[in-house]
Amino acid sequence: MAADKQPVRAAHEVNPISGSSYPEPFRNAVAGRAKRALGNLFGLDAFGVNLVELLPGACSSQRHWHTHEDEFVYVLDGEITLRTDTGEIVMQRGDCAGFKAGAPNGHQLRNDSKALARYLEVGSRHTEDEVFYPDIDLELRRTDSGEREFRHRDGHAW
Repeated sequence: MAADKQPVRAAHEVNPISGSSYPEPFRNAVAGRAKRALGNLFGLDAFGVNLVELLPGACSSQRHWHTHEDEFVYVLDGEITLRTDTGEIVMQRGDCAGFKAGAPNGHQLRNDSKALARYLEVGSRHTEDEVFYPDIDLELRRTDSGEREFRHRDGHAW
């Protein structure tokens, strides 16, 4: 992307991406999630920015934490329940939360309301990052070749 890319209307320029690369049976939780990778439109390399929409009942992800990536979320519309190791809290328009890399406090956003919820998700793009899912038998690990792949906690591939 060009460094001089002009501002755009996200809904017109960036197609939403639905679904997940999670192995079965874990991908159903995010079936009602759609992401628009806004940062990619501008060629951003150091961090990603996603506009995320959650249908009622949908989750942002499985509850997880990152070894090397900081994450930040800002609620634009609707209500979202944030789940962490310390419990649950309802976030509304204007609320934000951050998750420091390396802190093993799993987090997840869930839309428990009856209306669409939208939020911005910002995260660093660290090549060494691995992801751990404390509630399920799943880890996203680096292989010897540097690729990321889902593994069971005991190390064998999905």
